[in-house]
Amino acid sequence: MKTEAWTQAVRHQLGLGRLLPLGGPDDGTWITEQAAVRALGRAAAEIPGVWLDSLRIGSAPLEPVSEPAVRPPASALPPGPLRIEAAFTASLAQPLPETVDQLRSTLLTAAAERLGLAAVTADLRVTDIHGGPETGVKSRTAGRAVGSEPEAGATRGSPRVTGTGPVRGPVGELADVATGVPGVTRLTTVLGSRPVKVEDHDDPPGRRIEVHLAVAPGHHPLEVARAVRDAVAAAATTDAPGPVTTAVLITETAD
Repeated sequence: MKTEAWTQAVRHQLGLGRLLPLGGPDDGTWITEQAAVRALGRAAAEIPGVWLDSLRIGSAPLEPVSEPAVRPPASALPPGPLRIEAAFTASLAQPLPETVDQLRSTLLTAAAERLGLAAVTADLRVTDIHGGPETGVKSRTAGRAVGSEPEAGATRGSPRVTGTGPVRGPVGELADVATGVPGVTRLTTVLGSRPVKVEDHDDPPGRRIEVHLAVAPGHHPLEVARAVRDAVAAAATTDAPGPVTTAVLITETAD
């Protein structure tokens, strides 16, 4: 049973993909690749005649990274420029170079404006061309993260990130503060972890907090995360042994 649980946990992590930095080093915010891919897939779905086959987001090669102001979630990428990699099927309804330019611009703009990702490049690969008269756009990645691993591939849906039950005590109070911030749909769990983690340390004295959450429609993920960090840090300062630092991991977004 332990082996089966471990296997499911690994598959879940692969489904979530990488943990991508949002904003800059001082923002203390990350988003799962799964959530980011879904958001970019929805943006690409607005381009007539384009079908996304795969979409991945990761650190841009040979670009400098920064030390985050807070301790990041486990295995999270450091703040720095990101690269989008996408494979897609295009239509003959318009010249291919125009489609490529439109898709690249759409992905980079959506990454910056809808999410707050520091994406600097988008590498695109055309996998097929169709000649149909499609006027609406479909995206095979709009509903799920698509990656190179079989567990995160286009042939199966990514694992759901579930909501949480009531949390009691001081941690529960911080959870209530976080969920009370406008734009927070709910707190979420990743790999069975608690939605709010609190760790006090003595050398140097201080308190580290990590919050996992889903963002509601109509709200910018990075702005919501900043508001959560401010609210949680203010609530936790009264009894903290020292300075409070707060990291936020966004696991879901919605248009």
